[in-house]
Order: sequence, then structure tokens, then C-alpha cells
Amino acid sequence: MICCALGQDSHRFEEEKDKPLVLGGVLIEGERGLKANSDGDVLLHALTNAVSGVTGRNILGPVADALCRAGETDSRTYLREALNDLERLGGRILHVSFSVEAKRPRLFPHIPAIKESVAALLGLAPAHVGLTATSGEGLTGFGRGEGMQVLCLITAELKDAAGDKKGEGEA
Repeated sequence: MICCALGQDSHRFEEEKDKPLVLGGVLIEGERGLKANSDGDVLLHALTNAVSGVTGRNILGPVADALCRAGETDSRTYLREALNDLERLGGRILHVSFSVEAKRPRLFPHIPAIKESVAALLGLAPAHVGLTATSGEGLTGFGRGEGMQVLCLITAELKDAAGDKKGEGEA
């Protein structure tokens, strides 16, 4: 069975410059990080939420909070938790697409590195990772530079609930 799920996440920028900005597992030099109890990787948080939309188990919230309390603030760990759930269901991600709304940073120069990083995390070719960005013409706080918002759509393949492959068991 093929299914899709939508994930979203948003964070404000930190006031201080000492926290780095991490997007899709890539350090974006010279930019303020995002306010969060984790590394604030808004792309991976949206992706984790999308995977949770397929598996039915929310990772961001109690699971991620417990990991943070234990000192684990790398958002790749939260994504791995969600991907483990997907794997237990016999599923895999086929394609992922991100849409970022933010005034800054200018993402265009970072898109190839972010796509490579996300592709490696998911076991995909970079061509199966889409990433677009907009300022939204400054109509929201994200477009005015107060933070970042990410929407993430995934396409995943799951084993049929009965464990049958399409067409098996039909007369």
C-alpha cells in the first residue's frame, strides 16, 4: 500500500548567536539557531512528524522530551526513532518533499547539502528529496524573519495490513 503523510514544525530564532542553525542535519554557518530544547532542526522535526503520521506513534512530544532530558538533543535521533517504527511496520519512504517558509537564511546555496544529508538519513537518492523555500512575501512572522516553518510531505510504502502482497490470495 502506498500512503502519504504531512508533517509540520516551526520555531522562533534564538535571541543569542551562540546556538548554531542546523537544517536537515547540516550546519548553516553564520546564522542564529532556532529556539528549542533540542538542536531545533525544524526540517527533521517536520519529517519526523510526517513519519509519525504514517506509523501512528508521535515521537516529538513525550519520546523526544525524554531523550532531551537524558541529554540527547540531536534531531537525527528522533527521526531514527520514527524510522524504526516505520521499519517495524514493514514500511519505507519513497519520496520526501519539504517546503520552507522563512525570510532567512537564504537556503538556495545549502539545498544540495541538505538534500544529500536527508537522503543519506533515509536511504534514498538525493533526487527523491525535494526542497523549496519561500519568504511568503513577508505575510507571516516566518516571512518577516522571526523564525522558520517547514511543511514536509512523505510518500511511503507499507506492507498490506494482512501482510499480503497486492494480488495474492485473490481468486
